[in-house]
Amino acid sequence: MPVAPPRPKDLPLNALRAFEAAARLGSFVQAAAELGVTPGAVTAHIKGLESILGPTLFRRTARGVELTKLGRSAQPEFTAAFDALGRAAQGLRAEAAPQIVHIATLPALAQLWLSPRLPGLRAVAPEIEISITAMEHPPNLKRAPFHLCLFYADGAPKTALAQDEIFPVCNPAMAAKLYQPTDLLDQSRLTDAVWADDWATWGRAVLPGVDLHANGPAFSLYALAVDEAVNGAGILMGHGDLVAKHLASGALVAPFELRVSLPRSLCLWAARPAQGSAVTRVEHWLRSGG
Repeated sequence: MPVAPPRPKDLPLNALRAFEAAARLGSFVQAAAELGVTPGAVTAHIKGLESILGPTLFRRTARGVELTKLGRSAQPEFTAAFDALGRAAQGLRAEAAPQIVHIATLPALAQLWLSPRLPGLRAVAPEIEISITAMEHPPNLKRAPFHLCLFYADGAPKTALAQDEIFPVCNPAMAAKLYQPTDLLDQSRLTDAVWADDWATWGRAVLPGVDLHANGPAFSLYALAVDEAVNGAGILMGHGDLVAKHLASGALVAPFELRVSLPRSLCLWAARPAQGSAVTRVEHWLRSGG
């Protein structure tokens, strides 16, 4: 009677996911950030997987980790497999909750660009529920449970809504004291911690040879910096898309016409939803100007 060979031990799915992320990103730390676990957890998953397989998948070096020959040969198929699994999971979520749209975006864009548009969106599509998650970097839409991404991206890709441009803004009382760009040297210049180079970038284009930099408070959230500019705490380097509402209301003014375009654009992109879906409707509405 035939004897079946013993069933090999299954490879843990979480360990395979950790291997694929680390192999694709070339870093245990970046893999941990993407998977929402600690670098130690990724290391443990990889060691466990290697103990089952025998050969190593990564070579540890002083500069980090490198894939071994076995790791390099295995990575493409696992990446394709987890991409397919991610798409299947997104499809299942969409079927289960067809009227919910999850958006990932920068904190500043969530507060200053997206939030003001939500009342109008609810008015035209009250049946659609919008969920917003603020994060510093765009997620991988092939894996993450988001339908739309709203972030700044380098260049002018097809997903661009507008080019990012910067210029000083302040409340009307402070603007009345400014007659020429050199007057900015005597004022408190506010900044956002993430975009700390904005003043120098604008200064190089408008005041060549002048050392223009932020000399006032730095804020971890751009929306806080905008509020403080409205309150008269100083002058802020405004990003056009983020201060448009305040300029329209008169809470902020741009004392000078000089604007500097940055080599990046505000972009909105989706994970290829079906035509006519809630995701497509929201994307088209936001692209139309909201």
